[in-house]
Amino acid sequence: MEHTTSSTDFMTVSRIMTGVNGVTVFILAGGRSTRMGRDKALLRLGGKTLLEQSIEIGRGVNESVKVIGARERYSDFGAEVVEDEFQQCGPLGGIHAALGASDSELNVFLSVDMPMVSAEFLRYLVTRAQAKPDALATVPDADGGIQGTCAVYRRPFRAVAEQQLKRGKYRVTETLGLVRVEYVEENEIREAGFDPAKLFKNLNTPEEFTQAGEA
Repeated sequence: MEHTTSSTDFMTVSRIMTGVNGVTVFILAGGRSTRMGRDKALLRLGGKTLLEQSIEIGRGVNESVKVIGARERYSDFGAEVVEDEFQQCGPLGGIHAALGASDSELNVFLSVDMPMVSAEFLRYLVTRAQAKPDALATVPDADGGIQGTCAVYRRPFRAVAEQQLKRGKYRVTETLGLVRVEYVEENEIREAGFDPAKLFKNLNTPEEFTQAGEA
């Protein structure tokens, strides 16, 4: 895969870059959390809720951070809340709603249950997206799968997502198969100085949440 930015160049830039202009960050806070048994966004880890931590991470990319989820549940966290237009359709519904509420060409998404993702890594994804203007999504393909909820999407992706939602097809990975995507492979992520196994650790169950608190 063609590289436009070396890992050394990126690490040099990342040390001095405190924000990325022209980008909106969205935290995917919705979801039924069936395996966890309670709202993951409101769980506390290290003295803060996962949603508070995610918003802080997002603001390390850009001050413009919005939360995707129920307004009545998340309106007290100091960020604008955007509700799904297609309810109960999973992350694809959230991505669709977010892109409809965005004025930015590049939109960073972070799932609330991925607290190990860093602002530095999200900025790295933005640089990769900027280098591939013809790709509607820039998505990590690492740690055993496509990480579609820790990715950068361009606004035109919304139209494709809407078509899929209307057809009752809710999988993000299936929708990505319909558009041009810049996949960021695991070896590239490692070369840029990040650990995929740590970054993409999801907290889906009480056991995983307990382990994270003990780490």
